Amino acid sequence: MWVREWDSDSVIGRPWQNWAGNQHAFPSDRAEPRSVDDLRSVLRRAVDASRPVRCVGAGHSFTPIAVTHGVQISLDSLCGIESVVRDEDGCARVTVLAGTRLRDLSAQLWELGLAMTNLGDIDEQSVAGAISTGTHGTGGRFGGIATQVHALELMSADGQLVQCSRQENPDLFDAARVGLGALGVITRVTLHCVPAFALRAVEEPSTLTATLVELDATVASVDHFEFYWFPHTDRVLTKRNTRLPGNAGLHPLGKVRSYVDDELLSNTVFEGLNRVVTRVPALIPRLNAVSARALSAREYTDRSYRVFASSRTVKFVEMEYAVPASEIGWVLREVDRWLEQSSISIAFPVEVRFAAADDIWLSTAYERPTAYIAVHQYHRRDHREYFDAVEAICRSVGGRPHWGKLHSLGGDELRDSYEHFDDFLRVRDSIDPHRLFVSEYIARLLL
Repeated sequence: MWVREWDSDSVIGRPWQNWAGNQHAFPSDRAEPRSVDDLRSVLRRAVDASRPVRCVGAGHSFTPIAVTHGVQISLDSLCGIESVVRDEDGCARVTVLAGTRLRDLSAQLWELGLAMTNLGDIDEQSVAGAISTGTHGTGGRFGGIATQVHALELMSADGQLVQCSRQENPDLFDAARVGLGALGVITRVTLHCVPAFALRAVEEPSTLTATLVELDATVASVDHFEFYWFPHTDRVLTKRNTRLPGNAGLHPLGKVRSYVDDELLSNTVFEGLNRVVTRVPALIPRLNAVSARALSAREYTDRSYRVFASSRTVKFVEMEYAVPASEIGWVLREVDRWLEQSSISIAFPVEVRFAAADDIWLSTAYERPTAYIAVHQYHRRDHREYFDAVEAICRSVGGRPHWGKLHSLGGDELRDSYEHFDDFLRVRDSIDPHRLFVSEYIARLLL
């Protein structure tokens, strides 16, 4: 563990920025505890110095959720699988330390004949970070990562380790599964894992019109469905992932095809195009039309976690809203209408995914089947007018913003979106009455 001496309130620590580069922090102190006892010492020193505390994982949130002028804690050294308890049905309860990266965990689970039920399309986050911000994947029958949590342990402001599950401290469990880092420091998580499975991926171009006509049937019949819409066109890229047994024959993409599609075109060439259109935005509609029509279909089968996640090296900022699944067609048409009437041109595809309803207090999918619409903007371009417009459209149908992605809402608006918002505040008041785990951003969210 390294903790710099806290000798002055005016001392500024090393700067930090998130992956996208749109959030910056100058924490007074930074720590990377190597054990639970180390973590307890860090919190004790923070309390004695009256310094607020925020944890940081991979920095893949676009909001200031990890920003602090106080103590910034990395859990990277608290990583690895601690135990595996297998059930008769082949599933297992796997306890992991909170700083474990999803990418590492997935590979380790595969070697144990296990897998996480669902994953997002980025796997660089820590387990604690993914849970705390409501990270999700896609699939109308599957919930986000937090729904896979069987139990968790966190350290409260007074250094106590608190266990919670559906049976033990159930209110804390309902709050902490998407806890925004406002309740304490997650130290261990027990995940419900399933037998390892493969995914057969079928990716092919289509039209937005045809995709929306068949959408309900597609979401119901395909295990994991998503699509990318190219703004200023009627073109989309659809992705259908079907679950297969773990011992199914694997037919991954060849190295050349994988490099050309996923690295050269999706990252290197796309970066270059975005640099060009940043200088000449008028080219965007034409380039989107060409890009969408140039897409070719592909099919492959690989380990589930390799299909779920993809490489992202082009820097962008993102906003994502969860809307009732029944409203996603209307929302997309309204976004299309706004773009037609606007002078804004958007080069990044709009991503649409789906999730089952769940019972987690601050989950964006709380008690309703959900569709997610994610909009992106290249990091060198201004996103504000575009994001504001999409946010207004989504809010008009009761949309809820992703906790790790940009939005403009504060506590008053969020309270209207979440039945258990005040219950969450009650739990927070009981476990962190002196607001150790606070920041300006958290204070705005949790009025």
